[in-house]
Amino acid sequence: MAQVSTTTKNFEIFSRIQPYEYLRRFLDQNVRPDGRLLDRFRKTLITSGVISTANASAMVRLGGTTVVCGIKAEVTEPKVDTPDQGYFVPNVELSPLCSPKFRQGPPSEKAQAISEFIHQLFTKSHIIPLKDLCIESGKAVWVLHADIVCLNYDGNILDASILALVTALKDLTLPKAEVSPAMVVEADPSQPTRPIQLERFPVSSTFCIFNQPNVLLCDPNDTEEILAKETMVVVVDTDGNICRVHKNGGTSMSTDMLRTCFERARERMEEVKKLIDEAIKK
Repeated sequence: MAQVSTTTKNFEIFSRIQPYEYLRRFLDQNVRPDGRLLDRFRKTLITSGVISTANASAMVRLGGTTVVCGIKAEVTEPKVDTPDQGYFVPNVELSPLCSPKFRQGPPSEKAQAISEFIHQLFTKSHIIPLKDLCIESGKAVWVLHADIVCLNYDGNILDASILALVTALKDLTLPKAEVSPAMVVEADPSQPTRPIQLERFPVSSTFCIFNQPNVLLCDPNDTEEILAKETMVVVVDTDGNICRVHKNGGTSMSTDMLRTCFERARERMEEVKKLIDEAIKK
């Protein structure tokens, strides 16, 4: 027993002193320190309706990463140039609660970057039908505030955030409302609420790229993200169409590796689609 304990302790010390070399020795054997194969995503759990005070909500556990998304719908005036469209405002929060790497105060650069990525994805890729958020053109529209809070951080916050957001949106319903002559927005309790019909159903898949050995890792954890030189994000919809591709890093990728990213992203989409359907049925 003492020998086993000593060996485990030596491995822990080695992983701290030489983290890249520690990881590389596993990658040479086509496996990762947590036991996953290179092309495997972590266990994913989805729960909808976790916040009673929100119009819609969902929680996602992706391995050690846990995020909660709550959506609040409010009434506001439309923009002058888009009088018949509502708004979508995502906000990602990464606080010291989820990891000591984050600090109190203004949103971190990482949180801002993820929030902007989600906003661009959902508006530029025509995922949310903003015209369906119109109550009366030029007078009143709905604004959807999507607050995505990370409770525990262990890498790949983007995939978990988008998954929680999509699950919450699929469960969101809005009341039938109209603008009265006194310019007051009133909801009609006699009319049933209506769901938001997403125009596309996005699923994000994040990959890390390592050199020496030249390998591709699906769903990187925190340590793998830190050590990787490149990351690749592929977002596809449920029809297999590409919504968005983002690469972080300056080196080029081979055609075979790029094709592998797209193939695994589509495989992941099929897995996630079933998980969301099961979560909403519950």
